[in-house]
Amino acid sequence: MLYFMSYMYIENFHKEICNVRGGQGMGKKTKIALAIAAASAAVWAGTKAVAKPQKRENKDVLSFTRPIVLARHGGGHLAPEHSMLAFEKAVAHDADGFKVDVRLTKDEEIVLFHDASVERLTGATGYVKDLTLAELRELNIGENFECLEGNRPYKGTNVQVVTLRELLEAFPDKIIYIDIKDDPDTYEGSLMPSKLWRLIEELQATNRIIVSSSYSEQTDRFNLYAQNDVALGAGDSDITKAYTSFTSQFGHLFNPKADVFQVPAKANMMNFDSPKFIKFLSDLNCHVLYTEVNDLVTMSRLVRSGAKGIITDRPDIAETLLKKYANV
Repeated sequence: MLYFMSYMYIENFHKEICNVRGGQGMGKKTKIALAIAAASAAVWAGTKAVAKPQKRENKDVLSFTRPIVLARHGGGHLAPEHSMLAFEKAVAHDADGFKVDVRLTKDEEIVLFHDASVERLTGATGYVKDLTLAELRELNIGENFECLEGNRPYKGTNVQVVTLRELLEAFPDKIIYIDIKDDPDTYEGSLMPSKLWRLIEELQATNRIIVSSSYSEQTDRFNLYAQNDVALGAGDSDITKAYTSFTSQFGHLFNPKADVFQVPAKANMMNFDSPKFIKFLSDLNCHVLYTEVNDLVTMSRLVRSGAKGIITDRPDIAETLLKKYANV
């Protein structure tokens, strides 16, 4: 039906152009512009009449009734990122859960690690994919951590890497937002979606997990196993498509593939913090979480605009926000 209507609009548009070329009085450029506008309006009206955007199904992990706070990497400004120290501090500040990055080791263990290289955190050289879990645990992921006071309290200690299994077992009541970092075109990346699904299924954690990746292909591969039993986060291409649809005349044609959109307030000339953009996604049952928000003023503004949650390096600051909505 939509194809037929589009065809008819193209035919009408062609007739309009022909009329313009043969018309008198009004300037040719003006007539062409008017014909294009008329055709665009006709296409918009036709698609608006027949398009029925599909809302995302409800997911247990997204059933919260107040804004949530997820500690990014466990709260990487308070303790070494992705360490048990960080996760424990975040919980002490009442964080609802964590946003973590995962990579696969040489012996195919899923560990919490943002960078492909170990150098930034540990001062050592090498890549996560080339090291076994045991080898990684010989390194101190707190070696280069600098606290808010400017000191390096964990230098020369042994802050160890954490596996995803350990995190899920240690905090069975927390929301875990998992970001797959391994490239789908690598060996480790090709294995990650299936291994991740098997672990989540084994630990019966489907109702408290969100899985995403900047590589949309990784999320698609994961969902082949999960079959929509786990909430999905939008990849970079999904976010761009959503925003482009929102700012165009054809937002009614956008059908989201993800349940959660994790975005910064602004990026690359795109104002993701627009209340209208939040509503656009909320109407499709998509939740918007703002990432790397580390001051209370911005946190409060985004929540007032309709954000469903904040992802922050400072769960201590976000604790004030949580107290405000504690009884909601």
